[in-house]
Amino acid sequence: MITVDSYNFAGKKAIMRVDFNVPLNAEQKITDDTRIRAALPSIKKILTEGGSVILMSHLGRPKDGPEEKFSLKHVVANLSNHLGVDVKFAKDCIGGETLELKKNLQSGEVLLLENLRFYKEETKGDEGFAAKLAEGADVYVNDAFGTAHRAHASTTIVAKFFPNDKIFGFLINNELQAMDKVLKSAEKPLTAIMGGAKVSDKILVIENLLDKVDNLIIGGGMTYTFIKAQGGEIGNSLCEEDKLDMALDLINKAKDKGVNLILPVDQVLADKFDNDSETKSASIMDGESGWMGLDIGEKSIKLLTDTIMNSRTILWNGPMGVFEMTSFQKGTVAIAKSLAEATLKGAFTLVGGGDSVAAVNKFNLADKVSYVSTGGGAMLEYIEGKSLPGITAIRG
Repeated sequence: MITVDSYNFAGKKAIMRVDFNVPLNAEQKITDDTRIRAALPSIKKILTEGGSVILMSHLGRPKDGPEEKFSLKHVVANLSNHLGVDVKFAKDCIGGETLELKKNLQSGEVLLLENLRFYKEETKGDEGFAAKLAEGADVYVNDAFGTAHRAHASTTIVAKFFPNDKIFGFLINNELQAMDKVLKSAEKPLTAIMGGAKVSDKILVIENLLDKVDNLIIGGGMTYTFIKAQGGEIGNSLCEEDKLDMALDLINKAKDKGVNLILPVDQVLADKFDNDSETKSASIMDGESGWMGLDIGEKSIKLLTDTIMNSRTILWNGPMGVFEMTSFQKGTVAIAKSLAEATLKGAFTLVGGGDSVAAVNKFNLADKVSYVSTGGGAMLEYIEGKSLPGITAIRG
């Protein structure tokens, strides 16, 4: 498998799928450019070797054709600043004008195409549309891990037009190596921490992990489905009533496989979903009507962090509570800090999924863990054991 590292781009025009789906505020200013920065090493490698780069991406979810708020022109200034190059912008991602811009692109230059999803053909994986994207380029580079689980024109179909010149960028290569380190060659003990709201969102991930992990920590809103399934009182806490049997089944599977399934033992209750609500602590089995669990308690924090500190490989996906509210961030902060400490002591730590990534960024710990994944849905599907179309298109 050829990667961007082992390909000579001298005199080549590379069309590169990136993930510039960045958050913008009301003034169309970027509020977090993590995804742009993640693509820079691959872009710079191509430029340094005397190649030129045609970048393509989506932004947001436009419904019917072009929408000003979803135009990729809003990222041009940020990208130009990072690269030290005046990035050219094509007002369309296909068409005669765009093809001329591609043809006239010189060595060391960068062209950013307009939002791919202004065309429905992109998400439909239309081959004719992919052919137009491929025009004027010599090599296809996929460096958008966040969209690798989609069989879209720009992530999968376009690779057909470069049978001998299709490669992964640094980002995707790093993502695959990090996940394979957890899933295929983990140093034991291996601990997975699964948080978030719903068991149903993570069921296939959890089932696949039960064959690999030594410890499985469950936290966040999904905790209460497991607690109610075991006869606990959960009051007004989040619960998937139709998944109680599934939760019991997972508990039994973990037992059968010798996996240490760890649930919180205490919680922080709130009388309403509000940062300024009245709060109190309680056992995880003793919720109250009119109260909801919004974070894990002190005993749970000690139990979970002790497990983390005794692990050699740790995967974290999903917060322990409503960390966006300062009153209920303590559990998530504790997990993030213990991952940083475990990393310092030599453990391999992988953080993935939008909320977990947001948490390590919020608490300035992203550079204190081994790897932060850029692909939420793609990462989960890879852990589930699914083949990702964007990966298969290149790796086979």
